[in-house]
Amino acid sequence: MSRRFMPSPVQIHWLIAVGFSSVGYGMYLRYLGIENSVVGLACDAGLDTWMCLTRRIALPIYEHYAIGGAAVAAALVQLLRPTFPVLAVALALTGLGLVLFNAALSGLAAGLLVLSFARPAAATA
Repeated sequence: MSRRFMPSPVQIHWLIAVGFSSVGYGMYLRYLGIENSVVGLACDAGLDTWMCLTRRIALPIYEHYAIGGAAVAAALVQLLRPTFPVLAVALALTGLGLVLFNAALSGLAAGLLVLSFARPAAATA
């Protein structure tokens, strides 16, 4: 019987950093960039800053559920073939999606990530 997938303690610390960073940046982008009416009016008036560029890129992405869809895709890959890099990417996308209005798909991705811990680890040859 093969052993289950379980990150090492060092990898868990990296996952904590990735998770907090993605949720923190998502909250920063949502509450100070997207929902802030002053920033929205300034960007619509033609202000050319990195926040306006990020806002212009983020709005169509989350309107088409791309972050949540990518989180589900990465979580499915993690479920089928559990590895640490895929887990980190899926966790980052799930954290961003939960904050940036893609809660349904990102919630599904979070459930798939939890299920991936019951899968056997990938064979290292």
